[in-house]
Amino acid sequence: MSLTTRTTQIAVIGAGPGGYAAAFLAADLGMEVTLIDFDPKPGGVCLYRGCIPSKALLHVAKLIHESREASRWGVEFQPPRIDLDKLRSWKESVVGKLTSGLGQLSKQRSIAHIQGQAFFVDGNTLKVQKFGGGEELISFAHAILASGSRPAVIPKFALNTPRVMDSTSALALKDVPKSLLVVGGGYIGLELGTIYASLGSQVSVVEMTGGLLPGADRDLVMPLSKRLDKLFKATLLNTTVLEMKEEKEGIRVRFEGEDVEEPEQVFEKVLISVGRKPNSAGLGLETTKVQIDARGFVQIDAQRRTHEKSIFAIGDVAGEPMLAHKASHEGRVAAEVIAGHKVVYEPRAIPAVVFTDPEIAWCGLTETQAKQENRPIKVARFPWAASGRATTLDRNDGITKLIIDPETEHVLGMGISGAGASELIAEGVLAVEMAARVRDLELSIHPHPTLSETVMETAEVFFGQSTHLYRPRKG
Repeated sequence: MSLTTRTTQIAVIGAGPGGYAAAFLAADLGMEVTLIDFDPKPGGVCLYRGCIPSKALLHVAKLIHESREASRWGVEFQPPRIDLDKLRSWKESVVGKLTSGLGQLSKQRSIAHIQGQAFFVDGNTLKVQKFGGGEELISFAHAILASGSRPAVIPKFALNTPRVMDSTSALALKDVPKSLLVVGGGYIGLELGTIYASLGSQVSVVEMTGGLLPGADRDLVMPLSKRLDKLFKATLLNTTVLEMKEEKEGIRVRFEGEDVEEPEQVFEKVLISVGRKPNSAGLGLETTKVQIDARGFVQIDAQRRTHEKSIFAIGDVAGEPMLAHKASHEGRVAAEVIAGHKVVYEPRAIPAVVFTDPEIAWCGLTETQAKQENRPIKVARFPWAASGRATTLDRNDGITKLIIDPETEHVLGMGISGAGASELIAEGVLAVEMAARVRDLELSIHPHPTLSETVMETAEVFFGQSTHLYRPRKG
């Protein structure tokens, strides 16, 4: 097997949102960059097998759902006919457009892209097994590890059958099963469950805790739970899966829970969605000073540097939250640090979004977190039942809320549940990052009628002076 060698200033391992953001900025700052990844073009799991294809399919799911609801408005549509091959092709075309664009951006920056698997030999050397054959030794001054994560596996449920899917195989959309069990009520399971239910599957969700989206504020989850009660066949809370086995008809699942009416059920397919695990093993990190914690995350400092001073780590492999936009920001920080800039990673508000319908988004301090930390806060809420724009959309099920410091009146966090929450949350991020006071949001004129107006009205609620929501004076 041929062995070639090269030298580079920065070697980036992983071309996902964190890796390519780091590589692109490093190149823009004048450094020589080599990017190593499994895929032929930058993009990573998010673009190839995660957030982009799922959001494309969720757009279709929302369209199907709205076509069914339109009868309330006096508009009747025929039941949709799903051309699965064409839908799958369209999803892949979305991915193709974006990967081609990133590939072109990489070439324009003269970044060397190697398709293969990288292993650390020491703190300044990588060995890459190329997918096209051959090996290459890369000597680097600095490396940025952006190896990402993979779907978590429950060993006793790891049946060797296409009837049991993870998020990657579910997004392949090979068929639409008549019945589907989603194990795990987190955001990935709910998003994929929404897609399959809209396409015609009878979807059941099993969650071991007492509510969907564990960790999220309950008032934000409530509108989604009510909507999913109509979309899904069943939602089994406080329930665990004891056993799964394949039969001729499908996967027989045995449940345990106080309110389980049918302890054994058969599903055509099962989706295991119980989180993700960092890709830190099998990379040769033991040959370096890099340290890994008990959960598999690479330990880093505020500049994203590991215990091996030449190696940085970003994104999912470097800790939670496992979000693409967090990885991108970390990647840019690492590139700037290597370039000699005085920067650290210190965000005050990392937005989290669940792209269901309704969407749920939050940033900064949450009510749940404040309660756990015994931290005093004030909460202002504006129900979308009082929003003119929400009423025109027939989507009064939303809510906007602000988490406020009771002494300084600084905005500490924002939460939104409703249509378009993913776009609205950015204002909350800016407010928290800029240390805005709730009065700043109240005095900022928002366009009418819009959903963004609910942010201003929530601030008005705090002062007891909301135009469209009456609150009697206390005392």
